[in-house]
Amino acid sequence: MNKSTWSVKRVARAIDHTMLHAYAREDDIRRLCMEAVEYGFAAVCINPIYVPLAYELLRNTDVKVCAAIGFPLGSTFKEVKVEEARRAIERGAAELDMVINLPMLKSGKYDYVEEEIREVKRSTGDGILKVIIECCYLTDEEKVIAAKIAERAGADYVKTSTGFGPSGAKIEDVKLLRSVLSPHVKIKAAGGIRTGEQVIGFLEAGADRLGTSSGVRIIKELKKMLPEE
Repeated sequence: MNKSTWSVKRVARAIDHTMLHAYAREDDIRRLCMEAVEYGFAAVCINPIYVPLAYELLRNTDVKVCAAIGFPLGSTFKEVKVEEARRAIERGAAELDMVINLPMLKSGKYDYVEEEIREVKRSTGDGILKVIIECCYLTDEEKVIAAKIAERAGADYVKTSTGFGPSGAKIEDVKLLRSVLSPHVKIKAAGGIRTGEQVIGFLEAGADRLGTSSGVRIIKELKKMLPEE
């Protein structure tokens, strides 16, 4: 790990502070937002039902609201994802993490997958769209196909995982994605990221953003290892 390259503040600004479990309460979301402001995270990543609450809590801060779309399976109707995206943006989301339509991808329906991403991207307006390709279910060939589809359709990021599959982010997947995507398309790694060492490893492999529910613990760990600024 090249510690001299990083600071606590720089790493924190690469983290999406995440709470996507099914039983999150309003108080949990309030705590998540307070932590995101305190530790300087890039965004909070939440289920759409909590977007209005998070927006109210964060609208005068630098922390963005990110809504999960088609989460976690990606298998719903295209029109449902588009409407979910539109409503999330209307209610205060600045970023969307959308799950790719995995059944259509695995079935070779690449045009459908691309058009779905493109339509969701239109719904984001000036917002950021991160497309989750769920690498744990894909061959390396399929990962490349999915990444290139996402790029053509206008994705701002390609994201490795939902964190709900049998495995999460892997360094080799980040490196593979970085090797096939254009420089303007960023990469988000997520799923199973729980330590400072992992965070630095993913950033050095080419990730631009990291999704984790362990952000507070990670930053506390990194404060013992890295300069603050």
